[in-house]
Amino acid sequence: MSAAAPQKLSPARRTAARLGAVQALYQMDISGSDVGETLAQFSARVTGEDFENGQCGEADYRHLRQVVDGVVREQKVIDPAVDKILEERWHLHRLDSTVRAILRAGAYELMFMDDVPARVTISEYVDVADAFFGPEEPRFINGVMNSLARQIRPREFIA
Repeated sequence: MSAAAPQKLSPARRTAARLGAVQALYQMDISGSDVGETLAQFSARVTGEDFENGQCGEADYRHLRQVVDGVVREQKVIDPAVDKILEERWHLHRLDSTVRAILRAGAYELMFMDDVPARVTISEYVDVADAFFGPEEPRFINGVMNSLARQIRPREFIA
């Protein structure tokens, strides 16, 4: 393999990036920190391997950064799209901060990262929800993301 050849990243590193992105978005939401400060903390952080307890192992930092930067940049597009799917009385801003971070990150990938299959994105973010919650929230997140994906990428769901 030549020095210029791109390395194939393992799916586990992409999964870890998604978990890290959700953690970064949550931190920004709760603390009000800016994206640069938060990403600097995440790039320097040594992470564990216990996914079930919110640790994410070695992450694909490029993907993590792309999702976090993208959510911040496109939030004025993402939030209304998610709100359209939610019931009128349960807008995104009223949801738990972790659920909100998961939905925003997943919506960003569905809306702006066509190179990632919709079903993969949904599955990955449902798995992230499983790391934080019991069965109710992952089912809710699956339903919202599935509806959004079918609106945005209907060709991927033709049988």
